[in-house]
Amino acid sequence: MSHGFKYFPKLRSKLYLIVFGTDTKLGKLFDIVLLYVILGSIIAVMLESVQEIDAEYGWLLVILEWTFTGLFTIEYALRLLITRKPSRYVSSWLGIVDLVALLPAYLTLFISGGSYLVVIRAFRLLRVFRILKLTRYLGEAQVLWNALTASKQKIVVFLLSVSSVVTIMGTLMYMIEGGENGFTSIPRSIYWAIVTVTTVGYGDIAPQTIVGQSFAALLMLMGYAIIAVPTGIVTAQIAVEEMENRDVRRQQNVNTKQCNNCGNKKISNNALFCENCGKNLS
Repeated sequence: MSHGFKYFPKLRSKLYLIVFGTDTKLGKLFDIVLLYVILGSIIAVMLESVQEIDAEYGWLLVILEWTFTGLFTIEYALRLLITRKPSRYVSSWLGIVDLVALLPAYLTLFISGGSYLVVIRAFRLLRVFRILKLTRYLGEAQVLWNALTASKQKIVVFLLSVSSVVTIMGTLMYMIEGGENGFTSIPRSIYWAIVTVTTVGYGDIAPQTIVGQSFAALLMLMGYAIIAVPTGIVTAQIAVEEMENRDVRRQQNVNTKQCNNCGNKKISNNALFCENCGKNLS
């Protein structure tokens, strides 16, 4: 139990339910108000970057920003005080996000222009998943992450292949077009090849000769195929992951039975008694 509330266990418990919980009306209200404060802080930083607004209302934006920072500091300190294991909160994902979102404001005291880093607080908006009971969707994000991890070798090979293509094409364009047409060096020509193959097409450099334009057209067509490759790799891996998970679930269903008394479906076939209600299954 935190030392700050050692003599007020009931107060600590109530505050814990409000600050860390979302099942109560006050807990949900606390998190919703917190989201609005986070949005207000981000909007204030954005407005500060507009010179016209900063020139006229800069003093007000500074006051608002430090007000928001003070509220976030109090909130972070309160979380440390009321949680039973502060180290667990500090090392948790949300705890790290809360701390990282708080530090930029204090960095402005030592680093000029550090106030714009306050937009990092946008990460705190991830709490909306917890507030709106959307945490089940994080499991789908885990599936995507697993697919990306499993496909990393294929993706590395793909990136190396693309790097070789743009290096070769950039060098050829440097030889064909030359500096008079904007291809002043091989690195700059490779930059053009990357912009072209990704179909971004800034237009700051363009081939002028017929041979160069032919190579550019070929690279544009290759770009469509190149963009589709990583999507196909990840999609195929997601399908494999889903099939494996389905097989695991099917195998689990085969190796388990259901209790007719309480409906528990996760009982081993070898079990004689239900682990939930204790009914004799023999």
